[in-house]
Amino acid sequence: MAASAEKQKFLLYGKSGWIGGILQELIKANGDEVVLGSARLENREHVIREIEEHKPTRVLNAAGVTGRPNVDWCESNRQTVIRTNVVGCLNLADICWLKGIHCTLYATGCIFEYDDVHRVGSGIGFTEEDVANFDGSYYSKTKGWVEQMLREYEDQLAVLRVRMPISDDLTARNFVTKITKYEKVVNIPNSMTVLSDLLPVSLEISRRELKGIYNFCNPGAISHNEILDMYKEYVDPDFTYTNFTVEEQDKILKARRSNNELDCSKLVKALPDLTILEIHDAMRERFFGSLLSSSSSSSS
Repeated sequence: MAASAEKQKFLLYGKSGWIGGILQELIKANGDEVVLGSARLENREHVIREIEEHKPTRVLNAAGVTGRPNVDWCESNRQTVIRTNVVGCLNLADICWLKGIHCTLYATGCIFEYDDVHRVGSGIGFTEEDVANFDGSYYSKTKGWVEQMLREYEDQLAVLRVRMPISDDLTARNFVTKITKYEKVVNIPNSMTVLSDLLPVSLEISRRELKGIYNFCNPGAISHNEILDMYKEYVDPDFTYTNFTVEEQDKILKARRSNNELDCSKLVKALPDLTILEIHDAMRERFFGSLLSSSSSSSS
């Protein structure tokens, strides 16, 4: 991947999170400097003090509340969700805008659901101009609110809509790991983000100071069954799974789940010199390919 020659000083928020941890390693591997932010984003004075002290050339915001073990947690912890995902996020965007520092936010694409225009399997994805149409969970509802407000800061901000993130290992946060442990799964195609393919791209977005909202997923959509069939093929031949309907799933959850396809053409066109794999190819080459490679190295 061709990277900008000038070295950057990244100030990273979300240092203890899953994506934040991966970003730290990628930044160091490129020879750039990374400073780990410690201020709570809702504390404006502390954030300003930290930025003035470290004088970063770029800011990355991978901080956020998603809920443990899942987004159902957000339904009964709404003030915490607002404090971090709304107040804190807007705080940092506003401070960076005032100081003229480019900020990249790792946001979410779980703010849409299939509708009459964007039908399941149609290949017609939601674009960056579309406004959130899914409020089935409090987490998604607040993310939709804040995205609209962040549009006012687009001349200093890149908002990356991440969806159902997949790492190149079987960590508990990995979407593939999650669905292999479910008793039943819904079989529906979704846009997804293979982190090993796209997180390096996100750093290039920051280095080049690209601005605006981006559907930050691998092009195309892949169904849960397709992923589980690949898992059975590449990882565990004895693995089995059972499907149930969205309606049946809704009965056992506090909050509904977002299912959608995002149009990634803006992202691909913005970085014509970089390769962003179609989701099926990314799963085979980046995810399962990495697993098999790691397995071979361990056995030898």
